[in-house]
Amino acid sequence: MKAFKLAMAGAVALGLAIGGGAAQAELKEKKFTVVGTWGFLDHWKEREGPFWNETLPKVSGGKYTANAKSQTEVGLSGFEIMKLLKIGTYDAVHGVTGYVAQDSPAIEGADLAGVFKDIKTYETALNAYEPIITREFDQKYGAKLLLLYAWPSQQFWCNLGDRSNTNVSLADLKGKKIRTYSTTLGDIIEGLGGSAVTIAFAEVVPALQKGVADCGVTGTLPAYNAKWWQVVTHNIRVRLGYTSSFMAMNKKTWNSLGAEGQALMTAQMKPLYDAMWKATAANDQRGMDCNAQGPCDIGKPGNMTPIEPAGADLEKLKDVVENVVVARWAKRCGTQKCVDEWNSSLGKMAGLTATLK
Repeated sequence: MKAFKLAMAGAVALGLAIGGGAAQAELKEKKFTVVGTWGFLDHWKEREGPFWNETLPKVSGGKYTANAKSQTEVGLSGFEIMKLLKIGTYDAVHGVTGYVAQDSPAIEGADLAGVFKDIKTYETALNAYEPIITREFDQKYGAKLLLLYAWPSQQFWCNLGDRSNTNVSLADLKGKKIRTYSTTLGDIIEGLGGSAVTIAFAEVVPALQKGVADCGVTGTLPAYNAKWWQVVTHNIRVRLGYTSSFMAMNKKTWNSLGAEGQALMTAQMKPLYDAMWKATAANDQRGMDCNAQGPCDIGKPGNMTPIEPAGADLEKLKDVVENVVVARWAKRCGTQKCVDEWNSSLGKMAGLTATLK
């Protein structure tokens, strides 16, 4: 949130009244080429898409427009997003940090599996880590980080036979092929005895149908919207994280906007930020309800069997997070600076300490 406060102060200093005629007169016309997240999920339909296609043209007096499409529309998996931004294929992108962290362990540190189980704590911690992600986007991708947000909690969704079976624990994940999309999720899966299989989100349902995967990891409402309930039986409600996501802009595009354009763009991030986090918090429980027996206000309940880990399962999870997830990440991180930055922000909020060995 520090970036937002500074941006708002800069806007005031420029005398910029967002949507005002004087400010609009200073803007050069620009049509942004943009790719968002998945077209069938709510972040794109209700917030990302409307921002580019409705809000931005309105507040800029028509000076700023966009050719904005979802990853689904353009046939991208999400893993290539930042590389396409770097070479200028897109002016701006929305993506998932776990999908682009292969070039930066520091970026991966934003969302280590199982570290945060409460969304308000995670929001505060992610804001504290924002300067590190900002630096990494600039240095690795030539990109300006504009916004950080999240998705509903990531949980396990599994084919475990009879839906009426409630005698399920984390031990049932042993030997299972479990869909992941990031190295850190692979760490927690392996720590629990499963086998991690990297599969893009849009390909998960057929993978589950064909037995390529026995389980998958994704957010609660995304699992419902993507109809995972049609192909899996149980929801093991371990909160593995909140899938930190971002909006970023190519630095050349950003620099071309000038002071007025940058101030207008950045000032619009605060309302979008608030809308993102409010929706994520509300949709977390909504997704769990809709995947189970309801109530569900967006369709018929998925009738999955919910499993709430307790006792020994929670102790096992805590051990895996500390001694596998965080330990492996610290090794990938590789430098004391990287570890110290994580410990002083995310680690401090989570009550965990990464150690470089």
